[in-house]
Amino acid sequence: MKILVTGGAGYIGSHTCVELLNAGHDIVMVDNLSNSSEKSIDRVKEITRKDFEFYKCDILDYDGLTKVFDENKFDSVIHFAGFKAVGESCEKPIEYYHNNMTGTFILLRVMKEHGVKNIVFSSSATVYGIPESVPIKEDAPLFAINPYGSTKLMLERALSDVQSADKEMSVVLLRYFNPIGAHESGMIGEDPNGIPNNLLPYVAQVAVGRLPKVNVFGNNYPTPDGTGVRDYIHITDLALGHLKAVEKKTGVSGVHIYNLGTGQGYSVLEIIKAFGKAAGKEIPYEIAPNRPGDAAICYADATKAKEELGWRAERGIEKMCADAWNWQSKNPDGYR
Repeated sequence: MKILVTGGAGYIGSHTCVELLNAGHDIVMVDNLSNSSEKSIDRVKEITRKDFEFYKCDILDYDGLTKVFDENKFDSVIHFAGFKAVGESCEKPIEYYHNNMTGTFILLRVMKEHGVKNIVFSSSATVYGIPESVPIKEDAPLFAINPYGSTKLMLERALSDVQSADKEMSVVLLRYFNPIGAHESGMIGEDPNGIPNNLLPYVAQVAVGRLPKVNVFGNNYPTPDGTGVRDYIHITDLALGHLKAVEKKTGVSGVHIYNLGTGQGYSVLEIIKAFGKAAGKEIPYEIAPNRPGDAAICYADATKAKEELGWRAERGIEKMCADAWNWQSKNPDGYR
């Protein structure tokens, strides 16, 4: 298949491109490089020993996207491009709604004009808000509690409406939990701009000396050690979930929704301890006040993805932390 990957130079996008290329698919990558590095593109080519077309293009650019579609015939689109920081979305809601939603609408318009009827959409477990119970199944109530999550939830609904209007379309909505780790080569990994918003890259930057300590937000939750519990998934397992989705559901009309997670929760302190073991050093941390809107426990029921896609997460927390440290230690300043 020939697959367009929007946001392909980013953390999840670059790892997915590796798995697509290794599986023998042709890809075209689109990215505006606003929160990613051109070096990740070169490294994807180096890891896979395969070449592909890259367009520096913003999904808000209708003419630029039209050119990409005019010059290529795509079987499917995997759509990652978008702003993704929960905290930043609360500070810049207008920018988040405009970029994530308008950009996706432009992409869908160009897809329609070129007769491309298959899309795999990068959604998020944030669409569940604070879950009523765990593990979370795909039919759980949906309630986003921040602008980032709201853009994902609204786009899920918009994509479902688009499919309802064109019954030939295949729409896959992948709700993933907490991706961590890096490619086992240590050549590509998570490289956020500025101070990381997510736990593991923050822990990794403390371990490598770029930050002084980890702030642990709350230690009075109803969990074994009082810190929040989340479902962490190895980035390679997540990338393979996208590969399975595009292979199994391209040409299969309907709206297909899947959780991608391990089905197991780990606490913040367990992650810090596991990363310290991988790095061979103690990770300093400090307990900070609880953050409003944080759930105590959140982990997936990924049974549906196993049954329908033949996918399940294979890599445990030790592998996640070891690969994350391998990336960070080899690239202490990320791609810079």
